[in-house]
Amino acid sequence: MIDTGNTGFMLVATSLVMLMTPGLAFFYGGLVGRKNVLTIMIQSFVSMGITTILWFAVGYSLSFSGDVGGIIGNLEHAFLNGININDVITSAGIPTYVFVAYQMMFAIITPALITGAFTNRVRFGAYLIFITAWLLLVYFPMVHMVWGGGLLQQWGVLDFAGGIVVHNIAGMAALASVIFLGKRIFPDKGPHSIPLVALGTGLLWFGWYGFNAGSELQVDAVTATAFLNTDIAASFAGIVWLIIAWFYEKKPKFIGLLTGAVAGLATITPAAGFVSPTSAAIIGIVAGIVCYFAVSLKNKLKLDDALDVWGVHGVGGAIGIIMLGIFADASINSAGTNGLLLGGTSFFFKELVAVLGTSIYAFGISYAMLWLINKITPVKVSNTDEENGLDEALHGEAAYEMI
Repeated sequence: MIDTGNTGFMLVATSLVMLMTPGLAFFYGGLVGRKNVLTIMIQSFVSMGITTILWFAVGYSLSFSGDVGGIIGNLEHAFLNGININDVITSAGIPTYVFVAYQMMFAIITPALITGAFTNRVRFGAYLIFITAWLLLVYFPMVHMVWGGGLLQQWGVLDFAGGIVVHNIAGMAALASVIFLGKRIFPDKGPHSIPLVALGTGLLWFGWYGFNAGSELQVDAVTATAFLNTDIAASFAGIVWLIIAWFYEKKPKFIGLLTGAVAGLATITPAAGFVSPTSAAIIGIVAGIVCYFAVSLKNKLKLDDALDVWGVHGVGGAIGIIMLGIFADASINSAGTNGLLLGGTSFFFKELVAVLGTSIYAFGISYAMLWLINKITPVKVSNTDEENGLDEALHGEAAYEMI
């Protein structure tokens, strides 16, 4: 029996998560220079097409059907074979097609997150090969292991909306790409349009309610808690980042406020439906502090993670999982468990081991893929193309008329 209320809510949540990918394109587009706006934006938008095709063909099936060694699913539902239009996820009363679409939106934005790290450096063809291989070898197995009945889920690891599955593994892939590609020869002088960054942040923040609250798959008290926790963590993290940056950089920077909010959103994601609002506030504070200094460490190490994907999403996702291990409260969500503060020592260590193991996996496979792709076709653009800007060099288009 279809629950029309839950189904309507999940269709809205799916639409909100879809909107996050264009939001990310605006967020990243504003942060780069004028000559590279379209290049970074098309990398987000093309993921909507490539990932949808892969998800329909094999992605959903590899993530959520069968089990091969606890690592990956099978091809039982390839091309959505065997899924009937009237099939329903009985626990929530939503059509299976709605769940397929909702999870597809997660798959779309995850590889797009990585692109902020290697901005201005990667050839478009190599990027298309990379995201295809990355989805098949990193994202789909991770979804299966954590959410699709694989070994981490069987072991008791929790991740409400994607601390491991989305943010941490994207951040580790970003770090691998930065190390593989090296520094830009001609780095951007700074964000070319802070209003675009603000627009992107607003769309991301708005879409994140579907990302986190929608992960309950139905409307109940946990949905409301996840929704509230999302805003609390983002707000605390944004203000904390603003204050820290104000102290060290002597002026309150708008970019700092926006980046801090995104760090808070990434960090609360795995815990949103498993912790109290008070814990969400603490998680937001920790996110603002830790992610700010992670970015500072990246700068001191001279790693050219152009848009701080590792420091915000990689570190944010990781500490979110660790914070979940500390603050999880079974009284908030009966499908969860108690964290370290409530006696869940075993659960805390499971979360810790999971984030360490998946980080190593995502980094290693991502680096190996880039190395192999580079043997087939050059991954990095030429110095001339980098200097002239990739919009014209790669795509023959320009975001602005250059006077």
